[in-house]
Amino acid sequence: MPLHIHDTLRREKRLFTPRDASRVSLYVCGPTVYDYAHIGNARPPVVFDVLVRLLRRTYGADHVIYARNVTDVDDKINQKAAREGVPISEVTARYEAAYLADMALLNVSPPDIAPHVTDYIPAIVDQIQAIIDAGCAYAAEGHVLFDVSSYKNYGALSGRNLDDMIAGARVEVAPYKKNPHDFVLWKPSKADEPSWPSPWGEGRPGWHIECSAMIEQTLGLPIDIHGGGIDLVFPHHENEIAQGVCAHGHAHGDQAHDEYARYWMHNGFLTVDAEKMSKSIGNVLLLHDLVQAMPGEVVRWALLSAHYRQPLDWNQSLLDQSKKSLDRLYGALHRSSGIEALDLDPPADFLKSIEDDLNTPGAMASLFALSSEIERGMTAGDLDAVAQARGRLIACASILGVLQADPAAWLEGDVSDDLRVEVDSLLEQRAAARAAKDWPEADRIRDRLNELNVVVMDGPDGATWRMKG
Repeated sequence: MPLHIHDTLRREKRLFTPRDASRVSLYVCGPTVYDYAHIGNARPPVVFDVLVRLLRRTYGADHVIYARNVTDVDDKINQKAAREGVPISEVTARYEAAYLADMALLNVSPPDIAPHVTDYIPAIVDQIQAIIDAGCAYAAEGHVLFDVSSYKNYGALSGRNLDDMIAGARVEVAPYKKNPHDFVLWKPSKADEPSWPSPWGEGRPGWHIECSAMIEQTLGLPIDIHGGGIDLVFPHHENEIAQGVCAHGHAHGDQAHDEYARYWMHNGFLTVDAEKMSKSIGNVLLLHDLVQAMPGEVVRWALLSAHYRQPLDWNQSLLDQSKKSLDRLYGALHRSSGIEALDLDPPADFLKSIEDDLNTPGAMASLFALSSEIERGMTAGDLDAVAQARGRLIACASILGVLQADPAAWLEGDVSDDLRVEVDSLLEQRAAARAAKDWPEADRIRDRLNELNVVVMDGPDGATWRMKG
């Protein structure tokens, strides 16, 4: 089936039709680089990496352009640099490098473009001026604020009514604001903060305007797909739309939002042991720590194990099951490693699932079915069936971004050279004992392998092994 995606703005699943099939554009909000990313931060890049892989397969790698920004000016960055007594650039470079290294361990492909806010300040200033010229923003006391009452469709993405939001506002209103929900496009910088020149004085941009300007500069408007976490729907993405369309004089059009992004996609929340991640609870799990403790593919599989729009609870059971699932798939590939995979497309059931709004649980079921085909083919000695199933399994896995490791190395796990030598020697002794029908010796070797936490897998080409999960 053709790709259908759930559009947050229209609240329905829609057939995906790009504006130009020769240049399909996608933008995803990226990291603010002041610390290591937590596991919730990893869900959007993994989810949208699958989407990008699918789009590249459908339209061709040269016809998809994917941008994921880096926010490298922010209050939290300023605070971190001040605490450490280092330049802000040192903080952002350190944590951007860590983020990219962790993403690589999750098999997340780098975006085509990674715009940094600090490289686009002139474009941001120009867009703010355009919004002012359109009558949708105003300068006051060194600030520039967006006038939400000037945009007819404000609240359409999040489903919020502006009049209700204003009536229910509990925040203290700054004296220079026309109404409580007007938001900052430009603000003055403090003496020890980074600043740039502008027509409204030295300062720096507000958070929301950064993405609007970078999208227009890197991809052009309208883009095909805008993605991010559900927590960004309001106010960040709501404000992005308002800025992006008002900068071009579309504030009063009923379909003005179409002038910014044609489809909006948002992934669901992630909890930890059924609780929201919180520093006060002490359950914030850093991705950087997780990928040191386990293979990145286990983390990736776990993140894809639920539909992207649904909540995902992160717990040990999820990780254990993810490891077992990958072990099963790698096991099938390893046992059939002597048979060359055919270069085939994924099967129809896999494509039906993945093109149905990225139904990754359904797609994963297809991988298990293919691994079973491999096992049956190996048992029956049907090498052609094995070659076909291997090819289709590899094709599916390339879209999900899994099964990228060497099967033998995966199954053996992170073991020492000494253990590997001992196990290999024991397997040779086991083969000799079984050939001689020396069953007591074979039993002794089996017990020793169990002590070493080793699982032996017998196949037509001899025995292979892996560490128990």
